[in-house]
Amino acid sequence: MKLIGIHHVAIIASDYLRSKRFYTQVLGLPVVAETYREARGSWKLDLALSDGTQIELFSFPSPPPRVSRPEACGLRHLALRVSDLDVAIAHLHAHGVQTEPVRVDEYTGRRFSFFADPDDLPLELYEA
Repeated sequence: MKLIGIHHVAIIASDYLRSKRFYTQVLGLPVVAETYREARGSWKLDLALSDGTQIELFSFPSPPPRVSRPEACGLRHLALRVSDLDVAIAHLHAHGVQTEPVRVDEYTGRRFSFFADPDDLPLELYEA
């Protein structure tokens, strides 16, 4: 088997419209497709990143909360690559999104910062 990349990351939102607005308007991800799945009573929103990777945003009736802090076993966070960290952070701040202080990866020397989506899921901006 040869893995060649990540196709998509799936996120379940507690408030679909709030999260749709965050991912499309604040993060600026273009919509590939939006589908209402009648049998599941849920929405599926496919969002594109410029490298071809997608984020799938789902709604489900009454999803249970996921523990993310303190560090819990499982997927830790989603890191998004940006060309200019300062510009990206300023953009988030202009939309009322708080970010953690900028840190430097001790192994790569690259700068990064964490923030959260509307469901408090941890997201990272990682400077290319």
